[in-house]
Amino acid sequence: MENRQLGASGLRVSRMGLGTMSWGTGTDAEEAASQLVAFVDAGGTLVDTADVYGDGEAERILGSLLGDLVPRTDIVLATKAVARSGDGPFSGGASRGALLNALDGSLRRLGTGHIDLWQLHAWDSSVPLEETLSAVEYAVTSGKVRYAGVANYSGWQLATAATLPSGVRLVSTQMEYSLLQRGIEREVLPAAQHHGIGVLPWAPLGRGVLTGKYRTGTPADSRGASPAYAGYVEQHRTERAARIVQAVVTAADGLGTSPLAVALAWVRDRPGVVAPLVGARDTGQLTGSLIAEEITLPPAIRSALDDVSSIETGYPERWPH
Repeated sequence: MENRQLGASGLRVSRMGLGTMSWGTGTDAEEAASQLVAFVDAGGTLVDTADVYGDGEAERILGSLLGDLVPRTDIVLATKAVARSGDGPFSGGASRGALLNALDGSLRRLGTGHIDLWQLHAWDSSVPLEETLSAVEYAVTSGKVRYAGVANYSGWQLATAATLPSGVRLVSTQMEYSLLQRGIEREVLPAAQHHGIGVLPWAPLGRGVLTGKYRTGTPADSRGASPAYAGYVEQHRTERAARIVQAVVTAADGLGTSPLAVALAWVRDRPGVVAPLVGARDTGQLTGSLIAEEITLPPAIRSALDDVSSIETGYPERWPH
């Protein structure tokens, strides 16, 4: 698997990342181990988790696999904080106390002395950004964190965090980005590129819709059939999405590959993107995603997919005319 520089930093990561949102819920420890081995064997290095995935179980599972199954030094370990896990004063949010408490918890569950990429999971309007960034700076200078990033920040939020005086440089932003969700192209992507911040797309397969499996119904074993994820998937089951999925299927047929591989290759090679994060229910699904490594979309197909999935922009994104 090819590697790419993460933003304007010296950190290199595989151009596909392994997501672990379902670990500890829909994916058990045995299956997680199989996924991790398959990913690393394919040359993958970036593994992304969060303190709230599975109420911390995702981090615990991942931590149990590092060392014996996969060397810790073979992994670029990424996790997140800010999302609320309880009602206590330090159980969520971006205050200094909550962040450093979350960091200690992540280190404990992961069984490691440091996090390679620590990400603020969301913007917290109730906390001064200076306080939030001071906690991130402390985490870096203490050696507990190597690099810092954010997730789900709007364009102005990202630009503000990138330019506010602090002793830490943001190297990444994690955002939903796919053929079905191109909203970050309006403000977030230009801000990220301007400030040397790499983009890590989550849900690069349109929450599974771009695989084409929902074209004729809802498979019983899919996330769309799960009470926990049905609403999550339903957001992308629209008439517009159906047209885009059909274009992806047509492109896949012409290239002799899968819709999944086409959709993943499209987002992987968008300007500013470093590594899409792929979360798989099982190793078979992950293997299907890894096939995308063998594909580079021809310009004509890329252009056709750009057109069918285009979003409306105008003022102020396009100014002056």
